Amino acid sequence: MSAYHDRDGFIWMDGGFVPWREAKVHVLTHALHYASSVFEGERAYGGRIFRSHDHSLRLHHSATELGFVIPWTAAQIDAIKQEVLAKSGLADAYIRPLAWRGSEQMGVSAQNNTIHLAVAAWEWGAYYGDAKLKGAKLDIAKWKRPSPETIPCTAKAAGLYMICTLSKHAAEAKGCSDAIMMDYRGYVAEATGANVFFVQDGAIHTPLPDCFLNGLTRQTVIAMLRERGVEVVERHIEPGEMEGFQQCFLTGTAAEVTPVAEIGPYRFEVGQMTRDMVSAYEALVRKG
Repeated sequence: MSAYHDRDGFIWMDGGFVPWREAKVHVLTHALHYASSVFEGERAYGGRIFRSHDHSLRLHHSATELGFVIPWTAAQIDAIKQEVLAKSGLADAYIRPLAWRGSEQMGVSAQNNTIHLAVAAWEWGAYYGDAKLKGAKLDIAKWKRPSPETIPCTAKAAGLYMICTLSKHAAEAKGCSDAIMMDYRGYVAEATGANVFFVQDGAIHTPLPDCFLNGLTRQTVIAMLRERGVEVVERHIEPGEMEGFQQCFLTGTAAEVTPVAEIGPYRFEVGQMTRDMVSAYEALVRKG
């Protein structure tokens, strides 16, 4: 696949389609300097964007958390995403809506900057490669998810991913696919772009999302588990507890449901419950 700036096709920007290579912003755009941008990651299966409206609503929520208003409604964004998907010619695709402050003002304050919106779609396969078969290998990050008193933790905002990039780079340097991050109190939090679940004696344990994003895929999987009568316990999890869990998996739009085989010194089997959730999620998102 070619570099993201050098592809054929079109990206929707501020009201219309522009050729992919011409979808640009100025170097003095506020978002580039001060991270005043929010985004979503979505997947389309068979021409249908999974939970499209929920993602559009969350994009608006994220913008509100950063103090700006997107000048397109959630319903309008839904329609734009569908247009982008159709124009891409892809049935299965990754969809990226992005909203940001422009370049009218420079400095920490940017009250008068134009709010922009762009939507792109591209083909993107399994986020963790063949991990769905053998399980992903994860590092334990040195960076921690901050206190909600220090960041707008319910926003999917660009600036909140800086420590995720650092953590994932460090993990990849060790031969891992990703890293698990603890929170500011030392509890298990999440991976750099996915939520985490553990299996123990037939029950599911997952960190309480009180300082990190409560992912839409996370919510979907919890609902699926409970419909199947599986006990789901949302709670604070101490790192040492990972030694006693039998299975582990990640959830996210990009990750979908991905088994985990290792987190630092801890080992997990790719067991039946995990395999069942991989299959069940795949069936759900592809249901017409």
